[in-house]
Amino acid sequence: MGTPAYTASLSPGSALFSNSRMPPPPPRLLRPGLGMSGRGEAGVSSAAGRYGGGRLTPPQEKRRPPPLQERRRPSESSELPERKRHWKAGEFPVPSAGGRAGPPQEKRHWKAGSAGGGRDGGRPAPRQEKRHWKAGEFPATSIGSDSKAARTPLKNVKKRLDARADAKAWACTVTEALADRINSKNWKEALQVFEMLKEQPFYHPKEGTYMKLIVLLGRSGQAARAHQLFDEMRQQECEPTPELYTALIGAYCRSGLLDEALQLLTEMKVSPLCQPDVYTYSTIIKACVDETRFDLVDAMYKDMAERLISPNTVTQNIVLSGYGKAGRLDDMERVLSDMLDSTTCKPDVWTMNIILSLFGNMGQVEAMERWYEKFRSYGIEPETRTLNIIIGAYGKKRMYDKMSAVMEYMRKLAFPWTTATYNNVIEAFAEAGDAKNMEHTFNQMRSEGMKPDTKTFCCLINGFSKAGLFHKVVGMVKLAERLDVPANTSFHNAILEACAKADDLVEMERVFMHMKHKQCDPDAMTYSILVEAYRKEGMTDKIYTLHQENPTLVPTDLVMV
Repeated sequence: MGTPAYTASLSPGSALFSNSRMPPPPPRLLRPGLGMSGRGEAGVSSAAGRYGGGRLTPPQEKRRPPPLQERRRPSESSELPERKRHWKAGEFPVPSAGGRAGPPQEKRHWKAGSAGGGRDGGRPAPRQEKRHWKAGEFPATSIGSDSKAARTPLKNVKKRLDARADAKAWACTVTEALADRINSKNWKEALQVFEMLKEQPFYHPKEGTYMKLIVLLGRSGQAARAHQLFDEMRQQECEPTPELYTALIGAYCRSGLLDEALQLLTEMKVSPLCQPDVYTYSTIIKACVDETRFDLVDAMYKDMAERLISPNTVTQNIVLSGYGKAGRLDDMERVLSDMLDSTTCKPDVWTMNIILSLFGNMGQVEAMERWYEKFRSYGIEPETRTLNIIIGAYGKKRMYDKMSAVMEYMRKLAFPWTTATYNNVIEAFAEAGDAKNMEHTFNQMRSEGMKPDTKTFCCLINGFSKAGLFHKVVGMVKLAERLDVPANTSFHNAILEACAKADDLVEMERVFMHMKHKQCDPDAMTYSILVEAYRKEGMTDKIYTLHQENPTLVPTDLVMV
């Protein structure tokens, strides 16, 4: 039976709209031949029987005109009992007029207005299947389609897709964890995550993953583990490449194992698919320069020439810096002349920084200024690091006017003042023992939101120590702890020297023990400070103990003096 022509609003005592579950009263039989007059006579509800026939309106009721799609002609042949509907009034259209009332509607699985009623002579709308997708996400089957093909079992497919998505999501999470460990330079946890990933059947490590891990291990001083990972990669039938060989050579070079690196180079030469390139030779040449093995540098250059490998600007800058640090200025000038005459490895801003830093550290300010103008004439523009080098050189010579002029020049050309800029100024005042200007520069640094680093606090501790302000040394140490500044060997050496100048050997020994407890390896400067402090007090037994602890850094001649 169709939807009522109006919705009655009876009193609370009405049996039709009461809250009880009483069955509705039987419908009033319609007279055959009663047509639609268009004046609200069609579709009389069962409540009309309570007020007699005709067009009687129940008392005190508001009558709502029926929607057009709900008007239909009553059946002329039969009068069916009214069935219980499963939708609200006006929410779903009834079959169009045309004789018999349609069969009882199935329970709908759509919202109001999402499907239309039938308009083909009273036939009901086709039964809609329950959809498993959102509206507009997948095309529905057309009403007029007579295809009887079996539908895809969407439920089982969805389970398989969900399971596959969960597996991929888990794998992505673990691989991201591996990338996080690599970026944070945590090689132990990175290897643990990598071993867990290899146990999964869906994971197959590729060349890039091995490359990142080998580089990480090399930078962490784990050359042996990097070689072990390299051999494991070859066992997994992952062919090595020149880049992987170069990464492994770099791991040995960073650990100071030059002989092992040269052995790997020989292994590359006999491998047809892993021939060394300019990056391989540059890595080895840098290790040779750091070890001051300039004879091997010449041998590497000769080997490159035989293989028709031309050195690039990076290679030449490495050799240039090595000759400068070793004081071989003639060789440095020769390399620089070759770069100026070359068409493939022209000098760049890094070349400029190396030369300026060399003369600046030597205190040759005039030579530094001449080379600065010469590089500018070659079209090489300075960068922030270049100007920081010049500021540091002027500060060491206590040329504060020129130092301030360069800083104003940076402001004018929108070069940012960095932590290195402030460190150079603080270091200049610290060397002069000017604690007032040093502290003022540090306060300005913090007011501009610049984060101090380890070198900043080393300079501050040295400056306050030279000025005899040891209480401020303690304050700087506590402030560095609050700011989570890394306490490396240089930081501890600055504190040890401050304690030695204050003649506080008890505190100096405590700092030294704390340094070893934090696994911060002491260097030659550390033992030099300790030996000098003990010699000043005549504690030869302490010096002998240091010699027994580390005979390499505390030679015998220091003990016998």
